[in-house]
Amino acid sequence: MKNIEQEAIRSILAGDRDAYRVLMERHLPAVLRATLRITGNTVDAEEAAQEAFLRAYNKLPEFREQAAFGTWVYRIAMNCALNLVERRSRDLGWNAVALDGEPRAGDLAVSHQPTPEAALLDREAVSQRERAMQALTPMERTAFVLRHMEEQSLDVIAKALGVPVNSAKQAVFRAVSKLRRELAPARSVPAVSIPAMSLVKERR
Repeated sequence: MKNIEQEAIRSILAGDRDAYRVLMERHLPAVLRATLRITGNTVDAEEAAQEAFLRAYNKLPEFREQAAFGTWVYRIAMNCALNLVERRSRDLGWNAVALDGEPRAGDLAVSHQPTPEAALLDREAVSQRERAMQALTPMERTAFVLRHMEEQSLDVIAKALGVPVNSAKQAVFRAVSKLRRELAPARSVPAVSIPAMSLVKERR
């Protein structure tokens, strides 16, 4: 697989622009998934992903062949998504689309056919999680998503954020602390289980 990517990169550098499709088809799904989690809506996720691949294309002559293109473009995408979130946070008219979407089957503990009351509580839990995520700073949200949803190392997170590893670790810690505080009341809701929140557990 790596040889295919290396051949594609050589072809691009030789003037074959169409060869870039090989790289995009391989890595666009993962990049889109990550940018969606960072930005919170599909429009901005696509914008960040497109910007990332455009930047990667323009900087391809600087790319070291022995490195992994996927890791490289992923880091660029994280920067693009983070910058976009920061810009949107200054735009009071911007509203993000829900990260979680509609409640998933299996989220309710009481029944496969929940009552209207149970469904309402579940929707409220989803909204509460979304509000908690929006309460994070762009850096905290990005660090949290990369660590606990994308399962990236602190080194990768630090490089994506452009900060020292210790600062990335602190950003993850702050995000987890805030989410625990924001979501604590949800644990007392009776009759339904809140959808699994591996979100609020800090890996050691």
